[in-house]
Amino acid sequence: MRFCRVRGEQNSCEEPKLARLIALSFLALPLLEIAVFIIVGRAIGLFPTLALVILAALAGGLLLRQQGLSTLSRLRNNVNAGTIPGRTMFDAMLIGLAAILLVLPGFLSDVMALSLLIPPVRGWLFSALAGRVRVVETTTSYRRHDASRDEQDDETRAIELKDDDWRDRRE
Repeated sequence: MRFCRVRGEQNSCEEPKLARLIALSFLALPLLEIAVFIIVGRAIGLFPTLALVILAALAGGLLLRQQGLSTLSRLRNNVNAGTIPGRTMFDAMLIGLAAILLVLPGFLSDVMALSLLIPPVRGWLFSALAGRVRVVETTTSYRRHDASRDEQDDETRAIELKDDDWRDRRE
């Protein structure tokens, strides 16, 4: 994948470093997972290795559930308070990434996923990346539903017309 920028009269095409890093990690991660699986399998045996992978996935699933529910609760509180839930949305994104990594079999992906489920690790990542993000525009709108007010509005919305105050549009 190539991205081109036009600078003055010169065209400059280059592949972004992040895109290269992502492509390289997609190629390297399965190979590293296989290598680590073989090393652990030789050290402790096949069945204990499989048990470790399954236990890590189960522990990660429990942590994911607990952290996910906590994040949803904080997101709801932020919305109710009318604040922008940037940090909470970042946490939710990392928890989703952790869920994807837990589905992948292997020790490296499990270690990465379990580390993303630890709140101080997410806090460190947020503080490391927050300075690099530039907000261009932000808008917030919020409307609270109040049943007693809606009932009053229904009464005030009624418009009474006399017979000669209206006409049929179909004519």
